[in-house]
Amino acid sequence: MPGFTFLTAVTKLQFFSKTVLTKYTFQHILSATGTYFLFNTLAKCYTIYIIRRLRKIPTDSGDIQMTSNIAPLLATALGETIRMVIVSMIAATAVGIPIGVLLVTTAKHQILECVPFNRVLAAIINAVRSIPFIILMVAIIPFTRLVAGTSIGTNAAMVPLTIAAIPFIARQVETSLKEVPYGLIEAALSMGATPMQIIRRVYLPEAMPGIVAQLTTVVIALVGASAMAGTIGGGGLGDLAIRYGYQRFRPDVMIATILVLLVLVQLIQFSGNRLAKHLDKK
Repeated sequence: MPGFTFLTAVTKLQFFSKTVLTKYTFQHILSATGTYFLFNTLAKCYTIYIIRRLRKIPTDSGDIQMTSNIAPLLATALGETIRMVIVSMIAATAVGIPIGVLLVTTAKHQILECVPFNRVLAAIINAVRSIPFIILMVAIIPFTRLVAGTSIGTNAAMVPLTIAAIPFIARQVETSLKEVPYGLIEAALSMGATPMQIIRRVYLPEAMPGIVAQLTTVVIALVGASAMAGTIGGGGLGDLAIRYGYQRFRPDVMIATILVLLVLVQLIQFSGNRLAKHLDKK
């Protein structure tokens, strides 16, 4: 293969010029410094020649051809990132909000008081949150393969993203629900409301602006995590930045990816703030 030939030739020339010549003192025969630099020059010239040959070799059919126009690559990567974030956020919200409600309502002196259960649930949430995302992705690869059928790609990246977001959402919802004045809960209890009615008609409506603001923060965190998923072939903007911006020494791709992420985060934050303000009845 060309790459093997290239490395082998360069290694042999450098070894011959530096080691073999020194061992047999051949440089003393033809001039000490002249022969040494002669073979080093030949090695460098051959290196340049092989590199030029390698540049002319067509890439594999599955590889993406890099062109001066990076817009198609950015559009594809952006679509993958948005899909990962939306699917992961929906799944994590569906699980995280009920867990956040349980963290509040099962605490001491609450409507569903169950302190042992609350402590166990809080410990599990803290344990998952303590694992860095990059480690979590690798640690649950067997589970990811079981759920998604593969451990690489956009679909596979959604599994660790969802698992990482669930405890984050649960804690954010817990914080928002604790801001609801307990006087409203007592008033509902005095009117004979059931715990489920209190949750649906008091807790969630009153805390909704705060929950939306907190979920906006989670979405932005997921955007960053989805970019991190690119390090293990998760697709999206992170994968584009790693494979083309970093590994192929394309600073234009790296800068373009950063700009797209900046715009995406600004739009998410702006939309979340507007929605939270709209829901705020105060």
